[in-house]
Amino acid sequence: MNELHFETSPYLLQHANNPIHWKAWNDHALAKARDENKLIILSVGYSACHWCHVMEHESFEDSEVAKVMNSHFVSIKVDREERPDVDAVYMKAVQVMTGQGGWPMNVVLLPDGRPVWGGTYFKKENWIASLEQLHQLYATDPNRVTEYAGKLIEGLQAMSLINTNEEEHIPEPNAIRPLVEKWSKSFDWDFGGYARAPKFMMPNNYLFLQRYGYQAQSEDLLNFTDLTLTRMAYGGLFDTIGGGFSRYSVDMKWHVPHFEKMLYDNGQLMSLYAEAYKRTKNPLYKEVIEKTHRFISDELTTANGAFYSALDADSPDNDGHSEEGAFYVWEQQELQQLLKDDFTAFAKVFNINDFGHWEEGKYVLIQKEPLEKLAKELGYTQEELSSKKKKWENILFHQREKRTKPGLDDKILTSWNAIMLKGYADAYKALGEEQYLDAARKNALFITEYLWDPDGFLWRTYKDGKAKIEAFLEDYAHVADAFISLYQATLDEKWLLYAKQLTDYTLENFYDEQKMFFAYNSQKAEQLITPHYETEDNVIPASNSVMANVLYKLSVIFDNNYYEKTALQMLHNMIPNMDYPSAFSNWLNLWLDLSADNKELAVCGTEATTSIKTINSEYLPHVLIAGSTGESSIPILKNRFVKDKQLFYICKNKTCELPHTSISETLNNLKIK
Repeated sequence: MNELHFETSPYLLQHANNPIHWKAWNDHALAKARDENKLIILSVGYSACHWCHVMEHESFEDSEVAKVMNSHFVSIKVDREERPDVDAVYMKAVQVMTGQGGWPMNVVLLPDGRPVWGGTYFKKENWIASLEQLHQLYATDPNRVTEYAGKLIEGLQAMSLINTNEEEHIPEPNAIRPLVEKWSKSFDWDFGGYARAPKFMMPNNYLFLQRYGYQAQSEDLLNFTDLTLTRMAYGGLFDTIGGGFSRYSVDMKWHVPHFEKMLYDNGQLMSLYAEAYKRTKNPLYKEVIEKTHRFISDELTTANGAFYSALDADSPDNDGHSEEGAFYVWEQQELQQLLKDDFTAFAKVFNINDFGHWEEGKYVLIQKEPLEKLAKELGYTQEELSSKKKKWENILFHQREKRTKPGLDDKILTSWNAIMLKGYADAYKALGEEQYLDAARKNALFITEYLWDPDGFLWRTYKDGKAKIEAFLEDYAHVADAFISLYQATLDEKWLLYAKQLTDYTLENFYDEQKMFFAYNSQKAEQLITPHYETEDNVIPASNSVMANVLYKLSVIFDNNYYEKTALQMLHNMIPNMDYPSAFSNWLNLWLDLSADNKELAVCGTEATTSIKTINSEYLPHVLIAGSTGESSIPILKNRFVKDKQLFYICKNKTCELPHTSISETLNNLKIK
């Protein structure tokens, strides 16, 4: 065993029996490299990563590779999900050096941590040859290697800077229109998403596009959002049998997924489908929420309400060999045996044909047409076919449960838990079902009890009864955001005050007044070779964009000018950099908060929780909602409670109308017409 057997990360533990003398990223490992003047091999991956497993099997389990690595290098393994800061800084370096990135990520560093060479997956022979050349070069001409590292660091530091916007004011939100028009040129109008493969889901993109389409009254944008959500829900990417979305599809039609299922995707998608359901009342969207809940509840939820991180892409096939997607795919003969006389209808619905074929006689289930159209073609009513579809899925679910399941990454990550918590709070708002609120509350209590230290900081990860690694900006941002959503679902002010407390902590410990953004690492924590300021939205929104949105919401609720100034200064500096808007959708969401459509609603009265449940079920993305069932000292609610009255205060630009007493009149005044 190497030193990784002391770790709790499932990914690191997978490598604990490698012949490589792996160490975790810590002061001891870094000091050893400095003391012995050895180059460092930094290898970064995660437990659900297919190609990480491949490189481990081909290289890291191999004695010939081990001999080279152990003789000349200090080898460090990092779980990118535990240490996203290390991953982000060195991923930038790899992208600069090679023009691309991905996982596994393998980088060679100087003893002081500066990168000199790197890439992603390497075949065994190429890996050995590269390492031997680097060792020889460092032994014979160290100045050349050091000089290159210095130039690379200068480039990385320059990349991390966002220039100050010299314009005096933030442009009006109508300036968003040309950005959206440019964005729309990349839309795939056949299958939704973007006209490229692989296809990632990018939930925050569609939360914004749906909101912008609603506020700009653009039927095209709303139709495109619905096309995307419908096609994603039809299967392949979405596991229609057991629920839950895979990470991305390798093709243009959302058919063949990269089969790992990540908590952060499913949390964000639950929020997205909840918002879309509020707007459309489409039963397909409700079905996606219900099935996603079943997956999260069955596979990723602990007894005390925390959420595990992921299910692996790989699982054993019938012959016991580890194979990507083995748990999820079907052969036609097996389906015929299970479904008997219903197979023909099933094959029509789920495309057991060329459209649904994956490889080697295997099929990934995908629906192509709406159930209503399929029912007519098959001679059923829609209700009959819907009932049959549920029966078929149940048969396949129970058959599939007999297979060996994919590996579980059972570490608990703070930011990902918060994303899922918000997904549940948003599902409760949309559907009003207590099971979703119960899951949200239970997880929120877990975070406050186990992940929030008495000294005021959050922990990043939790496993085997132990929290460790001080949290990063993304953890604080997503927890604060989730707590605001939970407050709006329940009107329990505790969650709102917790969100404010965490926000104040980030302002004190992460905010850089010179850069006017939040650093990814706390000023009190370990500092890497260059600071990281995460500003571009990706599959998870950037921690700075989430923080800016949180600050703006709290600025309105608490009438806090400093919060508002900080959030809008960040937005102001980002606007000139929005060259490809899909990477800035959460910033665009904040920009849209400044539109003339935007309003605040304060609901005050002993029955406010009942009223808020009705209001939350409506699609009102331009309305910031607060409420109380009694007297409150929170500025947006202060002096607004009147005994024995139910009052609805609609405000705009810090000016309020006379309170309404009718919920229907209130909703009528809030909706965009």
